[in-house]
Amino acid sequence: MSSIMSIPRQIPLLVVDEKVLLPGSSMKIPVTNSRNIAMIKSRLLNQNSLASTIIGVIPKEPSEDIPGNAALHRNGTAAVVVQVTGISWPQPSFTLLVTGLCRFRLEKLVMEVPYLVGVVTQLDKLVVDDEDDDNQEIIDLVENFRIEASKLLGMLDVSNATVARLKKMLSSLPAHHLADLCASLVNASFMEKLQVLDAVELSKRLKIALPLLVRQIEGLEMIRKSPENLKENKFSVPQKTKVMLIRPQRGGFVRNGNHIGMPTDEEDELQELQNKLKAAKLPPHAHKVAMKELQRLKKLAPISPESGIIRTYVELMADLPWSKSSLETLDINKARQDLDADHYAMDKLKRRVLEYLAVRQLKNSLRGPILCFVGPPGVGKTSVGRSIAQTLGREFHRISLGGSCNQSDIRGHRRTYIGSMPGRIIQGLKTVGVNNPVILLDEIDKLGTGIHGDPAAALLEVLDPEQNCNFVDHYLNVPFDLSQVMFIATANTTKTIPPALLDRMELIHVQGYTQEEKLHIASRHLLPKQLEEHGLTPHMLQLPMESIKTLIACYTREAGVRTLERKLGALCRAVAVRVAEMNVDTTGEHNVEGRVVTELPIFIDEAALEEILGTWAAWRCSGLAWTAVGGEVLLVEASKMEGDGELVLTGHLGDVMKESAKLALNWVRTSAREVFGQTIMAFSCQSKCSYRRFSCTAFIWTRAPLPHRHSHPLSSRVKDGPSAGVTIANSSDVSFSDRPLQ
Repeated sequence: MSSIMSIPRQIPLLVVDEKVLLPGSSMKIPVTNSRNIAMIKSRLLNQNSLASTIIGVIPKEPSEDIPGNAALHRNGTAAVVVQVTGISWPQPSFTLLVTGLCRFRLEKLVMEVPYLVGVVTQLDKLVVDDEDDDNQEIIDLVENFRIEASKLLGMLDVSNATVARLKKMLSSLPAHHLADLCASLVNASFMEKLQVLDAVELSKRLKIALPLLVRQIEGLEMIRKSPENLKENKFSVPQKTKVMLIRPQRGGFVRNGNHIGMPTDEEDELQELQNKLKAAKLPPHAHKVAMKELQRLKKLAPISPESGIIRTYVELMADLPWSKSSLETLDINKARQDLDADHYAMDKLKRRVLEYLAVRQLKNSLRGPILCFVGPPGVGKTSVGRSIAQTLGREFHRISLGGSCNQSDIRGHRRTYIGSMPGRIIQGLKTVGVNNPVILLDEIDKLGTGIHGDPAAALLEVLDPEQNCNFVDHYLNVPFDLSQVMFIATANTTKTIPPALLDRMELIHVQGYTQEEKLHIASRHLLPKQLEEHGLTPHMLQLPMESIKTLIACYTREAGVRTLERKLGALCRAVAVRVAEMNVDTTGEHNVEGRVVTELPIFIDEAALEEILGTWAAWRCSGLAWTAVGGEVLLVEASKMEGDGELVLTGHLGDVMKESAKLALNWVRTSAREVFGQTIMAFSCQSKCSYRRFSCTAFIWTRAPLPHRHSHPLSSRVKDGPSAGVTIANSSDVSFSDRPLQ
């Protein structure tokens, strides 16, 4: 004997538009109507009993012209609320997951504010055990329906949990739920679903749902046999009537589209992605992982969040240059000419590149070297790396490591994190598209350490020739061969590089340029570059060698050539203003009252340098200071004033600095007649130095009413003591003799 359950006599009503919930099926219903929201807050969120989760889902009549209560359909479905989700901003909205229980007939409304409550009559029996029916017609209909339903399920994707569960329980599914479940799966219109809902008798319900089931099967078979019929809209599903669309098997159909079971652009994209994987010629271990992820992608819905993650991963696998290499230029003579044309000096560095090319000609399987250029700023470490790539005929990629304090920048993020991405090494290889580029790791001495790991430790595997052939990026999670990559690192000092990382690189020290080398660099490279950038030609601007020497010696005192390039740019801008005021054409001629006057080129002599760049004080004395990036030139200025002949030293002066000041004073006193032609009993001076936390002020007061000398270096270092005395003595000579320093 079967036990029968019943629903409450009065239940709250949830009104839906163009949707039909059938008993036994589930549906997600978005709720934005104020009445429905009031029902959710009052009935579902504030009560905890099982009876409070039972509501009535009732559709509206297709005709919107009927006023009043007639706008609601006469029959609905009692449902249990399984899940409630919602947001409160920018406006309240909820989403209900409901499962249909049985049909009911709406007798009347007993409450309309704040939400609808109706008196209903249960139409279906909620039985625990299926009752036996002796009606042979119903038995035949049920048996035929099960056969057709089995055909439909056989055409769908068995990996889907709903399809697999329905296949298992198809034979034992109660007959009064069989028609409703299958009708909710097939492609049917709103009116056809209403007919199934209104069919209370089982035989009538089976007769209405069976043609829908057969039509769906025939449509799917027709699509399989005739791909050219995909453009027909015969089996289209209106967006608002879809309840649950299940993805068919591979080679069949997609879910969640305007045409159930019909291929869309997504399948074309997946096929194109599979072709890219084949063309990439992945190694066996990577190909196995990529194909496994591609199969997972084919089984997921396009709207699934995991679908986008897997697609991005597979696309990265297809875009990486697993077997694509660029052809190298192994002509040593041409390489030597190219390096000499791009960079002046740097003989040791050029020799190392030529050695690599020579060995590469003899052995094709040579692993890429790992070089580290160490030198002061502005000497061309980064630009020479680009020139090496052009000389070798390889692609070039630069990675700036300055300030990086996360090991994920090198190794990438694991795919379990939101917003994960591969490391910068793998991203660089994807960008260049070959597996043997020249990768420049710029500013490797400025790596930081934070809570996210040590990037210098992550570089140990990258820069180890014995390990980087199986480099594993956390995002990629499969080994990638970096042995053909030529890594070049740049640094200003080796003191901040960890010893383990320093041991893996071949150090090449790049020294600062001499004045002669700067002269060649300025005339061959920097000046033509600045002329081109400012729209000038050699016919408009002439910079003699003597002017370049003066510019280097007096206005740019550095190890590199960056300040020199900026000064040349300032000269070009000044000349560009004069040329623009003349209204000069490309031939260098301009018209003045009908006469052709030629005033170009404009020559830049020392006077013009002083006019454009400012006055360079000839009484400035220079001193040398030690730094970690090539040293620095200190400029000391002197001025005269009266003093009392007393020596006073203030500030945090070191012993060497104090002794240097005293020795300078004694030397000037003893050499006064020879130097100035008169005897100087005493003099006064003031010197100021500052460097980080080191600062000093020295006052040297004289007894005689002679001029007082005030001098201050523009900058200073802790190790300035040994050379400070010479600078102080020279500035004193210049100040008292009024003779420029040669």
